[in-house]
Amino acid sequence: MGVKFQGTLTNWNDDRGFGFIKPDGGGQDVFVNIKAFGRVSERPTNGAKLAFEVELGAEGKKRATRVEYIRSAGSSGQRTQPANRSRRPASAASNSASWPVLALVSFAIFAVLYAWATFRWGVHYYVLLGYLAISGWTYVMYMHDKTAAELGEWRVSEGGLHLLGLLGGWPGANLAQHFLRHKSKKASFRVKHWVMVSLNLGFFAFMASNGMLRLEYW
Repeated sequence: MGVKFQGTLTNWNDDRGFGFIKPDGGGQDVFVNIKAFGRVSERPTNGAKLAFEVELGAEGKKRATRVEYIRSAGSSGQRTQPANRSRRPASAASNSASWPVLALVSFAIFAVLYAWATFRWGVHYYVLLGYLAISGWTYVMYMHDKTAAELGEWRVSEGGLHLLGLLGGWPGANLAQHFLRHKSKKASFRVKHWVMVSLNLGFFAFMASNGMLRLEYW
């Protein structure tokens, strides 16, 4: 075991799984990757008080390893920690409660819209197969992104996930957010996700009503 230092987590990028630790004793900030925290259920947050060791990376740069949270009652980080933990269950409960409603509504709207478009404008069943294929791929991308986040590896960009949703993969994204518990708590991401869902449904209605989804159109 090496020498333990103490510091405060800063500039944490939760999407990419890394940030920096500002040592209490001063000096240069130390790079830290999510893998250095080990198998802890708590996600790192800016301002957290940490104990860590330092090692040299492949390029000779310092990086933190064997990172642990400091639970001292007297630390400034600990005073804010209970409040954060107390808010998380409420936030998680809110997300868990809202997901089924929004997801089921979106699925119902699409089912009714697709049935009407098929009856009224002759939408080909290949369109439905396309939605299923893109949704399956989107689910796989969410799974890959979650695994990469846990391992501290390169992740799928949020823009890429939103693009898949816009192209018709939003049903798979809905399922991934719920069953994988991934991207289900970040409000800004979810807002953009539902914007993509709305845009996709709008594009579908426009193309169907103009006969652009009939087989003979292609």
